[in-house]
Amino acid sequence: MAKHLKTGREAENSARDYLVKKGYDILAVNYRYKRNEIDIIASEHGTLVFVEVKARADASFGFPEESVDEKKAERIRLAAEQYMHDEKWEGPIRFDIISVITESGTRHSLCHFVDAF
Repeated sequence: MAKHLKTGREAENSARDYLVKKGYDILAVNYRYKRNEIDIIASEHGTLVFVEVKARADASFGFPEESVDEKKAERIRLAAEQYMHDEKWEGPIRFDIISVITESGTRHSLCHFVDAF
């Protein structure tokens, strides 16, 4: 497996574990609608939470969360709208980012941005 794919998979696993420990219910992972993807869809206290996980091996080229630009946010919103339509969801929603930096190949630094966009 390519190193960047392995880093991404490990970051998503770390993010999922983090959310579960915080009391979130994981509803879907890698949800796809057309060419758009949402990494994690979870529920927290009656709020549907769409989570984008971004990872980097280090921060020398910027922090992972900085790569979620308006274009990426719009693609996530489109997929979220379809998910809500499919599930007939009418409650509150929000969009979070979880940023993961892999240090020394084994340790992860994780930062959760609630209501990021």
